[in-house]
Amino acid sequence: ADGVLVICIGPATRLARYVQAQPKRYRAEITLGATSSTDDCDGKIIPTPKGKPAPEDKLRDTLRRFVGKIKQVPPVHSAVHVAGRRAYKLARAGKQPQRPPRPVVIHAVELVRYEYPTLEIDVRCGSGTYIRSLARDIGTALGVGGYCSSLTRMEVGGFYISDATSLEELSPARDLISPLAALENHQKVKASPAIVNRLRNGNPVELPEGPPGEVAVINELGQLVAIATIEDDGRTLRPTKVFIS
Repeated sequence: ADGVLVICIGPATRLARYVQAQPKRYRAEITLGATSSTDDCDGKIIPTPKGKPAPEDKLRDTLRRFVGKIKQVPPVHSAVHVAGRRAYKLARAGKQPQRPPRPVVIHAVELVRYEYPTLEIDVRCGSGTYIRSLARDIGTALGVGGYCSSLTRMEVGGFYISDATSLEELSPARDLISPLAALENHQKVKASPAIVNRLRNGNPVELPEGPPGEVAVINELGQLVAIATIEDDGRTLRPTKVFIS
C-alpha cells in the first residue's frame, strides 16, 4: 500500500480527526480466484477450487451493488476495537475476534482494468471504509473469492497524490501547508484583532447572526485562529480549539 499520507505536526495535530473524517479515493488491485486470511497479500492465500472468471457485464453489475450505504465487516487484522482490544492484536494472539458489520458509504466504484484474475478499480468512499473488505466482498459476490493485492490512496479530501512528495524528498521548510487545508468544508469567519484576543483567552464573542454550527475562525492575515461553534442563538461564537496563543 502507498499513496497520500497527511501528516499533522505541532498544534495541527489537533486537526487529525478532521482530516480522517474527509472522503477518500483509492486505486485498488484485487486478485480474484483466491482468498486471504488477512484480506490482502500478506496473509495465507487459499485458491478457490474451480473458480471461473465472471463476464465483464456481470462484474460491472456486481460493482454497482457496492455503491451507496452498505454494511461492511472489517478485516480480522484491523484496528477496530473488539471487547476493548484491537482486532489485530487478538488475531495475532491466535483468536478470531467477532467483528459486527458496520455502516459505510461508498460513493463510486469504477472499473479500471479487468484481466482475470486481476481486477483494478477506482473507489471513492467515506471515512471508515476498508478497501480490503471491499475486495473480499466483491470476490465473494462473484463466487470466486478475492483479496486486495495492491492499494494506492489517491486523495484524502482536498489532499491529492499529484501534490504529494515522497518521504525521502520531504522538506518541512518547503512542503508545510496551512492547517486550513484540513478544514476546507468549514465555514470561515474572519475575526478582528479584538475578537482574536478574546478567543485566545477562551472567551465567547458576539457576532452578527449566522447559522449554528462549527466554523473556522481566521485573522486578518488569513491564519487559522480557532475552531469555534456558533451556538443555537446564531450570535454567540464559542471557541473549542485555539491555535494562536
